[in-house]
Amino acid sequence: MPRILQADVEEVKTRTNIADIVGERVALKSAGVGSLKGLCPFHDEKSPSFHVRPQVGYYHCFGCGASGDVYSFLREMDHVSFTEAVERLAARVGYTLHYEDGGAAPETSGRSRLYAANTAAGEYFRSQLLSPEAESARRFLGERGFDAGAAAHFGVGYAPRGWDNMLKALSAQGFTRDELTAAGLVSAGQRGVYDRFRGRVVWPIRDVTGQTIGFGARKLYDDDQGPKYLNTPETPIYKKAQVLYGLDLAKRDISRGDPRRVVVVEGYTDVMACHLAGVTTAIATCGTAFGAEHIKVLRRVMGDDSAAGEVVFTFDGDEAGQKAALRAFSTASSAQEDSRFTAQTFVAVAPDGLDPCDLRLQRGDAAVRGLMDAKVPMFEFAIDRKLAGYDLATVEGQVGALRAAAPIVAEIRDELLRPGYERVLARRLGMDPTAVHQQVQRASRGEREQPASRRQEQGDMGGDGTSRVRLADLPRTPEVALERDALMGVLQYGHRLDQESLARALSEPFRHPALDAVREAVASVADRTRVGWATAAADAVREPYRSLAGELLMMPFPARDDEGALASSADLCRRLILRGIEREKQELLGAVQRVPADSDGGRALRMRLRDVDAERLRFAES
Repeated sequence: MPRILQADVEEVKTRTNIADIVGERVALKSAGVGSLKGLCPFHDEKSPSFHVRPQVGYYHCFGCGASGDVYSFLREMDHVSFTEAVERLAARVGYTLHYEDGGAAPETSGRSRLYAANTAAGEYFRSQLLSPEAESARRFLGERGFDAGAAAHFGVGYAPRGWDNMLKALSAQGFTRDELTAAGLVSAGQRGVYDRFRGRVVWPIRDVTGQTIGFGARKLYDDDQGPKYLNTPETPIYKKAQVLYGLDLAKRDISRGDPRRVVVVEGYTDVMACHLAGVTTAIATCGTAFGAEHIKVLRRVMGDDSAAGEVVFTFDGDEAGQKAALRAFSTASSAQEDSRFTAQTFVAVAPDGLDPCDLRLQRGDAAVRGLMDAKVPMFEFAIDRKLAGYDLATVEGQVGALRAAAPIVAEIRDELLRPGYERVLARRLGMDPTAVHQQVQRASRGEREQPASRRQEQGDMGGDGTSRVRLADLPRTPEVALERDALMGVLQYGHRLDQESLARALSEPFRHPALDAVREAVASVADRTRVGWATAAADAVREPYRSLAGELLMMPFPARDDEGALASSADLCRRLILRGIEREKQELLGAVQRVPADSDGGRALRMRLRDVDAERLRFAES
């Protein structure tokens, strides 16, 4: 495969703001001068330890140690090759890549071909929605309140009834049958390869960045023997347990809301109805129940301050909807501690049990927006559902209901909330609060303890298996503090410092071995003014000190603004130079005592001592 010219690799990186790329997956907020932070997408955490520094194009997690540039981020998040990462970003910024030996761009490159195939299929389905055959699909949408503008906004299309119409159309564009099969667009049967989606309304399913990764399709015709809804099967780019329909459209309003609110609905038309009614943070699962992986995705989008946020589940009022609500409660409450919502969870059931789509049709947009006002806390909803199965007019019914509902209250980890819900349960049952408290305590003790989350090995070990050295491991002495802060300033602002003074500051070994390893890598960089030099230096640090370099690069610099940080960095370099001068002076004073004053060596030492004093005075006054 032809290699991309290195100059193009650097140019694409220069034109790309890493904060934009990371921000599509992680809610970021300011973390000091030139730094942003959010919940790490590479490990589960409750407090943000993942930092992004746009001006140096680098990210680093102080929790698990993950770090790198924008290419590293895409490779880790999307499991693409380096070439695919560069090509994806080049397409994003509109840059034409050049390849070594004048080679053309590769025609196929693994996962990128799956993305391309799904994108092409989405365009094909959208074009077919305008065909005469798609009248039934247009009528289906119109009957649910969706016009052509709504269909275009959500990318809704139509899959023709024929056996292999899409297969032929995409084959003509250069996609192979193997690629279309891997993308989940075609299936193989006794009659050969055929379109997976036929005679259906089709919704594109996109990842959080907006790339089409699969489809959901609803049947339209009575002679269709398939399921009512048919989704793309699991593929290398489509994992239904991690996908949320509509998140690409909702993520911006989710992260900017006050409070930050996510509305979880049950289907594609419900997402459309909510967005068109003004509830633009609605999302839905894709052919699977709401699970722990979905929680992780939403927590990253909502951000670390989501404890003040809300997650509202809407369900149909029928029996299936009630069961779905309890399954969602079970998932949200039984997940491991680092996979639970920190946000408050609610359930909203529309009047007469209508889903959001029908509610909008029958009562208008305002009724959909008003559904949020009818929400009740999820714990309260779950308690009421349990109690509904018992006759609370009898003692036996009250006791049975208490035994059934006590484990729900026992699930509440917040020590301030649990007593309140114990009182709620006591009022519902008409029982003594003390008896309810005792039963909840018994349910809590009988609960199987969740295993403690294992610290990721990557956060503790270097690539060669040695223990990583991190900022927290450094001794707290003035000398170490000087070396640490100076390296932090150099890595973050070295491109703006006086290069001659900077080289002088880095010319002598540091006293702490870990910091000296970072100094060596920084000092070895030939041009510290070019874009990306700091990330290259951090990556070049030998193990087990590489993670320390990443922390120094990403740690918020203690200054009020960029100019203050630049001045402080320059002063730290000056102090390193003065320290080196003072060391040399002490060595010269010792040597003068050992050499005859009237000898050539003695005179040379005194002349050098005079020069050192002058140099010291010059830097001390600068």
